[in-house]
This record gives sequence, structure tokens and C-alpha cells, in this order.
Amino acid sequence: MYNPLKIDRKNLTLMGVKFPDLASLEATANAIGSSMFEGFKPSPALIQLYLEWKQNIISSTVFFERLKETYELQIS
Repeated sequence: MYNPLKIDRKNLTLMGVKFPDLASLEATANAIGSSMFEGFKPSPALIQLYLEWKQNIISSTVFFERLKETYELQIS
């Protein structure tokens, strides 16, 4: 079933997560939208985690650790 992403370009939010600019909001929305066709189900927490990584607030190591913890993933 298709669920549209909640995008607010005026307030620069995607599923309630605030973005620094329209370009990064649209790039992220496009990437997530493409993945949704393959069954990906985004969450505000995952979008926030991704945004922190893209803004260099957290390192790649921390990003992957949090993904593993949150989604109980086996990443090698």
C-alpha cells in the first residue's frame, strides 16, 4: 500500500523532521520515495538519524551503531 511522505516545503520538514534547506529536504525525500517503491518504510526517527549523519553531527560509525540498535540489524 502506498503511503505518501508528509513533506512541508514551507517549514522545511519531512515527516516532522526539520531540514536546514529546501535542497537537502528534496534530495532526502526523493531518495526515500524511491526506496519506498521497494518496500522501505521510513520513520521520523530514521530520518532524524540520517539528517544528523549528513550534517556531520554524528560519525558514520555512530550512524551504523544506532541503525543496528534501533532496527536490530546484522551489519558486517
